Amino acid sequence: MDANHVFPLINSYRTPAIRHLAWLCQTPQLMRSPVTFTPAQYLPSGYTHILKAWDQDTKTAPPILFEPPQRRLGFYFERLYQVLLEDLLGWPILLKNQQIQSRGRTIGELDFVVDNRTNDRIEHHEIAIKFYLGVSELTGSTLWYGPNARDRLDVKTTSLLEQQSRRTLLPETLALLAESHITGPLTPRIFMPGYLFYPDDQLVVTPDYVPADHLRGRWMYAHDARALNTSHWVVLNKPHWIGNWCQSEQPDIEHVLEALKRVESKVVPQLFAIMRRDHQTGSWLETDRVFVVPETWP
Repeated sequence: MDANHVFPLINSYRTPAIRHLAWLCQTPQLMRSPVTFTPAQYLPSGYTHILKAWDQDTKTAPPILFEPPQRRLGFYFERLYQVLLEDLLGWPILLKNQQIQSRGRTIGELDFVVDNRTNDRIEHHEIAIKFYLGVSELTGSTLWYGPNARDRLDVKTTSLLEQQSRRTLLPETLALLAESHITGPLTPRIFMPGYLFYPDDQLVVTPDYVPADHLRGRWMYAHDARALNTSHWVVLNKPHWIGNWCQSEQPDIEHVLEALKRVESKVVPQLFAIMRRDHQTGSWLETDRVFVVPETWP
């Protein structure tokens, strides 16, 4: 699904962090479940006016949005989610990244424990942002791998549903919650937005638990990318894997060719956005995104 079609207003935000947050508020997810959390169902009707005000005067925005970038995309994603909960929804965060200990060792972690003031209940939110590439196996089945190929959609989904979201049932967690004066049952919630990337030359099957409106991209091997006209491509680096990319300057073909060489020499996947020029504004907008992978992947 074309991200610009889904989020036409996002490109109006000049500040990348505000653009990423706006994307988070509306993006489809990679998993459908009774415990899936959909922010759009709870956000106040005027939240876009709040984002616009923050974008126009960043001094009025939560300072956490503009802290120096962290090494991992997941940490930045957590930061955006914290602003979504506290500053847009007005839900106090009672615990964040709280480790669960048993006999001196860590057996898990709670991402967020939140006071959902809309429904008057305490919730446990487990979150992840994910990017998976579909590969057709010899058996005819499809496996969806993360760029590093150690991560898989089916494994992560099972972990979220059967382990991570149930951690508040552990006696060690109940004791931890009691120390913070949090009692009673917690409602589990899961939030996992992201993209599925489809190959051009293989038939792959999308899992039935993935919503039909999920965001899509393409993936290909480096030698196939080199045969294409990449003059309208740009390199997407973290944290700009979140949201759809836009820029005022023309795409830099040399930068793209260097990145394609790096994919082959360093054997690491690279994400690119395919851009088109908006003739009304003169800006370049993302219309599609492509993961390019080395020949040895996965």
